[in-house]
Amino acid sequence: MTWTELVTASAPTKGDEPAVSDVRTGEVLSYAAFVRRVTRAAAGLRRHGLQYGDQVLVDVPLGASLPVAVHSVAWAGGIAVLGSTGKARMMITHGHPGTAAADVQQVFSFHPAPGARPFGELLGAGTVEFGPLAGPAVTLDGVRLFDHIELAGDLRRLAARLVIGKEDVVINAVSEPFRGLRVIDLAMMAGAHVVIAHEPSVIGCRVLAQERRATMVVAPYDLAKRLLGDPILRVVDERAVVSSLGL
Repeated sequence: MTWTELVTASAPTKGDEPAVSDVRTGEVLSYAAFVRRVTRAAAGLRRHGLQYGDQVLVDVPLGASLPVAVHSVAWAGGIAVLGSTGKARMMITHGHPGTAAADVQQVFSFHPAPGARPFGELLGAGTVEFGPLAGPAVTLDGVRLFDHIELAGDLRRLAARLVIGKEDVVINAVSEPFRGLRVIDLAMMAGAHVVIAHEPSVIGCRVLAQERRATMVVAPYDLAKRLLGDPILRVVDERAVVSSLGL
């Protein structure tokens, strides 16, 4: 089972139940919608010329759009480069692509931006039914590559340690995109609902946990330390989700 297949394994039973909620934008992405967008966007990327092993810059902040962008690239057989610089044929961005787009052939944006095509243009009728079984999928710096087998195996090991259940609501209080993406992957793999908070305070995190009936929070060390002792929340230091990858 590939990395993206592992993340979407709960989709057939979860359907229209929420997978990812973004506190900042109010967007709620269901499991069914996530799979639909990823498989269609992957087909759109291939339709626009993406070939196996091509690098795609993904300059998207942590939110509901980030996992869609990254897994679309990976499912299409490309390599998602998390950042706004580097050599790539294509770029997926949140808004204005900036100067990095000068070296990119095609830019797709989630929000209207000069010189960029709408990301929705990728969501045609076709889908990619089967993604790559192996090969590189993500890089943070264009040098070290994480492949499907490595990412999937690491997710399984993390899931055994952190034990997230399908009824859990996980607050993702992580600020760094890749760490935040790993939290989303873990939660979706388990069939849980992950709520993305953006740089919350201790009080903000507790209020959000109460509002969303959260059972778990993944946060930076300083915030996690101050949240310890909560009788309801399980608290996880964000470093735990990437330490096994040597990050």
